[in-house]
Amino acid sequence: MAVFLSALIPPTQRRTLDELTDRLDFSVGDKSSKRSAFWIMLTLSGIIAVSGVVADSTATVIGAMIVAPLSTPILGIGLGIVTARGRLILHSVGYVLAGVVLVTLLGVVMSQLLPNPTNVLSNSQVLGRTSPTLVDLLAAIATGFAGAIAITRRDVGDVLPGVAIAISLVPPLGVVGVCLGSGAPSLALGAFVLFASNVVAMVITGVLVLTVASYGREAVAEAPEGQRHPARRAYLVLAVALVVVIVPMVINSLTSLWARQVATATTSWLEDGGATNAEVTGVSWSGQTVTVSVLAPGELPPVNTLQQTVDDLVPWSPEVVVIHTTGQRESAS
Repeated sequence: MAVFLSALIPPTQRRTLDELTDRLDFSVGDKSSKRSAFWIMLTLSGIIAVSGVVADSTATVIGAMIVAPLSTPILGIGLGIVTARGRLILHSVGYVLAGVVLVTLLGVVMSQLLPNPTNVLSNSQVLGRTSPTLVDLLAAIATGFAGAIAITRRDVGDVLPGVAIAISLVPPLGVVGVCLGSGAPSLALGAFVLFASNVVAMVITGVLVLTVASYGREAVAEAPEGQRHPARRAYLVLAVALVVVIVPMVINSLTSLWARQVATATTSWLEDGGATNAEVTGVSWSGQTVTVSVLAPGELPPVNTLQQTVDDLVPWSPEVVVIHTTGQRESAS
């Protein structure tokens, strides 16, 4: 264990508890400068993120990720939990919540300036952030470990911009605001789940790394005798939050899996039914209904056959609706 810890965070590169506190706690040191920098950069990041979402520009959204300062109070939550500093936890949570409100409001306001707000709901920046799956959570956990290690080691601080890009904190909030402003609360909820999962993953990994790095023991040794209380309640809240974000991500993961299976079953149904030149263009879910879009020049086989196949694939036997678009392929020859 000692060898592993030495490789993970070499003693010569390990930041002290005071150094970490100065970086992650806005209530110590030059407080006014820390707070002004946080709000200025968060506002600019929010504007950049929402602009990138509205314009469907990946490069612009990446720029917002690099500028975003939300990872500081999120890691501050982890430090507060490990060191049992309730005030640091509360202050850090307050900054995160205030940041959520600020960026969401920016998204709502900017969506109202668009000539047709609903058009933005179909672009890749929105669609890519409204149905998070367990793969997104796995990526967030790995990124959280990278961020926590980078913040505790003096020699790998250069990776923090990469961590900011990977963890994606502000863009999902921009999507939440844009979706709310465009009258799509269900999409906004999906984007918020992505943001919340990233936050929870970063806090959990931060707690694990900081605990392994012995910052908790260091804080206990420095604390007065009457103030050495473990933050058990914070661990309980963190566990509940993890369960809350995992449930919709599991549902989305299963829905994506079933959608692929339904698409494959539909392709077989078309081939077996003699529908030549037919193409499955999309599969979508809405409650107990699965809608399959098919492009085909001729008649389709009986939908009852496809319904029976889907009943065997999906546990709750959803109603199958086929949208048939008639068309044919043209070539220049």
